[in-house]
Amino acid sequence: MSDESIAEAPLRRPTIADVARRAKTSRGTVSFVINDRPGVAPATRQRVLDAMKELGWRPNQLARSLSTQRAYAIGFILARDPRALSSDPFFAPFIAGMESRLDEVGQFLMLRFVADTDSERAAYADLATQRRVDGFVLSDLREDDPRIELLSSLQTNAVTLNVTDKTTTFPAVSRSDEPGVADAVNHLVTLGHTKIAYVSGPGRYLHAIRRRATWQSALAAHGISAGHSIQSDFTAAGGSSATAALLDLPADERPTAIVYANDLMAAAGMSYAISKGVRVPDELSIVGYDDFELSAYLSPSLTTVRTDPMAWGVAAVDQLLRIIDGRETTNIALPPPVLVERGSTGPAPRP
Repeated sequence: MSDESIAEAPLRRPTIADVARRAKTSRGTVSFVINDRPGVAPATRQRVLDAMKELGWRPNQLARSLSTQRAYAIGFILARDPRALSSDPFFAPFIAGMESRLDEVGQFLMLRFVADTDSERAAYADLATQRRVDGFVLSDLREDDPRIELLSSLQTNAVTLNVTDKTTTFPAVSRSDEPGVADAVNHLVTLGHTKIAYVSGPGRYLHAIRRRATWQSALAAHGISAGHSIQSDFTAAGGSSATAALLDLPADERPTAIVYANDLMAAAGMSYAISKGVRVPDELSIVGYDDFELSAYLSPSLTTVRTDPMAWGVAAVDQLLRIIDGRETTNIALPPPVLVERGSTGPAPRP
């Protein structure tokens, strides 16, 4: 039967043999591709993926699971309010990156939102003990994170986003926060600012702790005392209220620049400042973090730190799949974030 007749036969579902025939390779090679096994040339892998797409073929998940004792799914559990995530500039593209990579190899993402640490622990135990996933991606690392010991005791696979503060056998996929925050502070100091405030995320997260510490050390490197810092929650409301508190400070303490832990808080903070008659950047410079899509289209456009969360999601899945397949892994350091200078920062106002 020709490739054309396969595509035109609506009553017969395509098979792995059809994919192999169209990709001009063997069924074994197709199996290697869908199971993300090493040893397949990039050009051959792409032909198989193209053939799968053209034929509308996906592997039978139940049959795969029964024959290999694998779930062909990975878990991602977030202890955050799902309503807050609806506008989060990081997790939407990060999850999209994970999904895109998993879709290429015919696997799935098991996404769970939980309300508290007890629910979180139960969710990990449920997915692992019932073998509904083959491993987990751990985000929002905390100080002395109890999930490390939990997943070790469950004898499951995992990768962490950034390096933990405790000994673990789980490899990390890291994008260091320090260079981006330091570049933001250096940029503002170059513009003449000495009163540089910081609006952080929740203090229980390691990335929030590390970014705030970098802000302090970057200022100290220029001989500038740390200004005011406010702990917030990564939401627009949190960014707005933190900005209000900073602008209500006495004139001799009020910052001329604010660095925010994400773009959502920065955009909300900038909107609040402008609504109160503060000219951005003439009287107040603002820097965000993440470079979400709307950052370049705000007025003024937002100076921010670009992190590329979608690529991070792809890299996290690739690392976890290597572990699941029993391949050798080490910690991976992704390219550092990059400062993107736009219209929300300018020279410090004259006294």
